[in-house]
Amino acid sequence: MKAKVIRYHRFGAPCSVLQVEEKQVIEPAPGELLVRMSARPINPSDLIPVRGAYPHRTMLPAVPGFEGVGIVEAVGPGVSNQMLGRRVLPLRGENTWQEVVKTSARHAIIVPDDIGDSSASQIYINPITAWLICTQVLNLTSENTLLVNAAGSAIGRIFAQLAKFIGFRMIALTRNDHHSADLYHLGADAVVNTSNEPLKERIAALTGERGADAAVDCIGGYDGEQLAGCLRVNGIIISIGLLSGVTPLWHEISRETQVQVKLFWLKQWVERCSERDWEQVFQDVMELIGAGRLVMADVGAIYELTDVYRAISKAESGIKGKVLLKS
Repeated sequence: MKAKVIRYHRFGAPCSVLQVEEKQVIEPAPGELLVRMSARPINPSDLIPVRGAYPHRTMLPAVPGFEGVGIVEAVGPGVSNQMLGRRVLPLRGENTWQEVVKTSARHAIIVPDDIGDSSASQIYINPITAWLICTQVLNLTSENTLLVNAAGSAIGRIFAQLAKFIGFRMIALTRNDHHSADLYHLGADAVVNTSNEPLKERIAALTGERGADAAVDCIGGYDGEQLAGCLRVNGIIISIGLLSGVTPLWHEISRETQVQVKLFWLKQWVERCSERDWEQVFQDVMELIGAGRLVMADVGAIYELTDVYRAISKAESGIKGKVLLKS
């Protein structure tokens, strides 16, 4: 059996280097299963490696896509036949921009019936990252204030919702006012338009001159560096993204400003966590989604997997909502 797959053999602009190819599907080995994918979102984190931001961590040729949902189509020896036909997130296996994904059965997360495909396809990258940062990395409480830049993004909206649920104070940083009303509704305590307001002075005023306890940097570059001046002494910056494509000089910033800088890579947590922690974190997040306390991004557009170039162009056009690749 053959299946369509999106691959890149060199780094560059996604619409220049991504190719629609075919692969021979190999039967699942013991402990594995095959998942026929239904939907995958296009995230900035999917495209950043394609452009070559992390060449030392990307082995070519490569397939984009870190999350998605699909149906178990075949199981290997030692895997219960009851998994056949189940809807799962095929994680810690092959990347998802392909029709069929193979993964370890013990890392496939079964999706409850009350969570639809569009929400299920988005459960991994943003919700799990935000949940881990809030509950395990920073251990945020009602006494804490968190800054989040690129707050109008999908993960920024997740942090806003977790602020309401956990009880910490979130100050959302944006570059315009387009998302302000939504962010307040979701749970942000304050929204600062960095294009119109001096950031350091505004955060000082909002925190009674104390500074925020922590910040999440999704952008890097100048925007990431500016966060250091907004934190209290020994405050913490969590770097999770590089939307600007520029890595700040974190060692120098930490030394000059007396803030701590930590890099958070979901992949590293995945590689180190126990199977029990793995299952518990997903259970916690999916219970919030099922209860309506955590809502994934709306779908802005849907494209076939093989129509990947148009899908990426739409995703990067500023469209409101997630662009999904379906098959």
